[in-house]
This record gives sequence, C-alpha cells and structure tokens, in this order.
Amino acid sequence: MKPPIDIAIADYDYPLPNERIAKYPLPQRDQSKLLHYHHGQIEESCFEALPSMIPAGALMLFNDTKVIHARLLFHKATGATIEIFCLEPWQTVASESFAQRSNTTWLCLVGNNKKWKDGQLSMSTCVDGKAITLRATRREAVGESWVIDFDWDGGVSFAEVVESAGVIPLPPYLHREAETSDAERYQTIYADHEGSVAAPTAGLHFTDRVMSQLHEKGVETEFVTLQVGAGTFKPVSTATIGEHSMHVEHIQVSAHNLQRVIDHCDSPIITVGTTTVRTLESVYWFGVQLSLNPDLDAMFIHQWDCYDLEKNALPLLESYSNVLRWMERHDIERLDGATQLLIAPGYRYRVVKALITNFHQPKSTLLLLVAALIGDDWHRCYDFALDHGFRFLSYGDSCYFEP
Repeated sequence: MKPPIDIAIADYDYPLPNERIAKYPLPQRDQSKLLHYHHGQIEESCFEALPSMIPAGALMLFNDTKVIHARLLFHKATGATIEIFCLEPWQTVASESFAQRSNTTWLCLVGNNKKWKDGQLSMSTCVDGKAITLRATRREAVGESWVIDFDWDGGVSFAEVVESAGVIPLPPYLHREAETSDAERYQTIYADHEGSVAAPTAGLHFTDRVMSQLHEKGVETEFVTLQVGAGTFKPVSTATIGEHSMHVEHIQVSAHNLQRVIDHCDSPIITVGTTTVRTLESVYWFGVQLSLNPDLDAMFIHQWDCYDLEKNALPLLESYSNVLRWMERHDIERLDGATQLLIAPGYRYRVVKALITNFHQPKSTLLLLVAALIGDDWHRCYDFALDHGFRFLSYGDSCYFEP
C-alpha cells in the first residue's frame, strides 16, 4: 500500500449547485433522506428506517464531541469588532482547559486582526445571573493563528463562559449567521465532550426514537471522541494529494471502547461519521506502531504513517490488544492522542466495515475517505443523490455505505 501522493484531486470533483446545499436542518432530525449503498446497489430511503438495515449484534460507534460556541466577538471603543475564533487549547487537552476557572490559553484565528493594535480586549457576559468580564491578550503568531491568553472573573468554568459569551460556528459554506436554533440543531443529541468547532454531522440525524429502536434490535453502541477542528472544511487546493497537508485532530478513546471493538472483531463494526472512522483507524495504526516500539510515550499518527506501516500490519485483535496493554502499563483508562491520518483511495480499512455519513464537499479529504471505502461507486452515489433531490453537506441528507 503506497502513499496515494499521485492522486489528482480534480478526479474527486463534482458539480454542486448552491441551491442543493442545505442552509437549515429539517424540522425533525430523523426525517432526512437516506441513500443506502448495499454491495453496489443504491436505494433511496428515510433515516428513520435505518434501524431496520442494521443487523442485530452489530457494534455502532459514534463521536460524542460537543461543538463549542467558538466565535467570540469583542467590540472596541472605536467601533471595530475583533472576532476571536477558538481552535484548540494551547498545549493542554480540552477537558482541562474547559474546567479552568480563571484563565486558559488557546490557539485562535483572529478576524480583523489589523484593528487589534495592542493591549487587552474585554467583553461582558452573564453566567447564571452573574456578571462576568472576559479578557483576551494576544501572544505570538503560529502560522495563520495566534496564541491567545484568556482570563475572567467570577469563578466559573471556561466552558460556561464560552457557552454564554460565544456564538456557534456554522460552516462557512452556509453563508449565514448562526441563529438561536443552531445552538441545539448543530449538536448531536448525545454530544458530551466540549472541544469541537464543527459538528460530526452524520450524527445530527439520530433521535432518541432511532437510538431506542437500535437498542431494541440488539445493536450495541459505543462513544469515542474526536475534537473536530476547522481544518475539516479545508479544501484540497493542491493538484495532487501528496502536496496537501492534512490537519491534526485530537482523539479520546477509553479502554472500554477498545475492549468492545475487540469483542466485535467478527461482527459488523459500523461507524457514524468520518471522524469516528479516523479515530478507530488511527488507534489501529498506533497498535501497529507499538508492536515495533512498545516504549512510545504518546500516540501521534502522521499523515502517511499507515501507508509506511502496511508491511507491518496486524490483525485487528492484536493491534487493539497492544494499545490496551500500553494503557495498562501507563495506568490510564483513557487514551488521549492526535492524528493526521489521511485516508484516500488505496487505503485498506482495518476496523470499519460500514459507514453512515453525510454528503461531502467536492475536492475534500472527506470525499476521499468515502472513495477509499466504496471505490469509484462514489460517483454513482453522488449522481443518484443529485438526480433524486437529496440535500447536501452539514445540514443535508445522509448515506449508509455497506461495501
């Protein structure tokens, strides 16, 4: 398995009229259309019918990340507005940063940065009836981003401050400002761990009713965490994949998660969303790395690692067992890692058997991930969706791919 560096991104383009991009979600989550791809056959269904398609005994894995109100709008006395877009905690994990009660540091994008000459920005908000002042101090630049120190009074957590003071960050291709309803609808019903600046949108279709029907059928569910970064919207602007730099995202997987995957090695393992795919497949390659070097200090999967490690590939059971033993040696119940894994045609899936996802942007790494699973049939699926009135992207309709 060679790195797919010669893949031309132009081969993963398709015409997407603006009117086919869903600007708002449907009134009911589970009433979206569902494109079901089953061993080469394509059918149109409704998402509420999904439980009838999932076999009993299957293991479904979800990303339980929670989208934060990442856009903080500071207004200067001059009338200028400075937008600070929180990307990720600086040199710490999200859970620790959100628990802080007086100060924390984040890597951020800064809109209208030229108007921020120097000094500290401040804004007022209210948390549980208590007036809070949030202050931001700009440090050094890191690429196109900035390191920003935040501090505030009142003894409340940073999670509460951001929830109150910030605005939900909608995808740029929606071309609209966030509305009150987006605070609920741009979250999955099982969102739990704050840290993402974009939703794992495949999960937006699930309702309590659908989840109950899955459980009643004997389908088992597990929740992992990948904190979705702004890079998920970054189109591939280079001619070939080899020239593209994949974004890094942070994952959290428990020992219980790993054991459940091991227990279902011979059962259908179905992922909800591309972020869950990247999580599970990245953990697999970490297990392969550990077979070569059991003394690794941390998990970091680089963009092309999986292709370089192909000659050392292991059975899923052995790889995940390596990770479990490593966690035991380090006396940790939760694996905190990072991944830059780029899944593209030519990649061989090691964990995932089927995928539930939305329709993705042309020339995106997410579309490449789908093409790696179902091959050139992605063209047929997307043509079918365009011909049958499906709605596209984050608030659009869904797909269930069974290769």
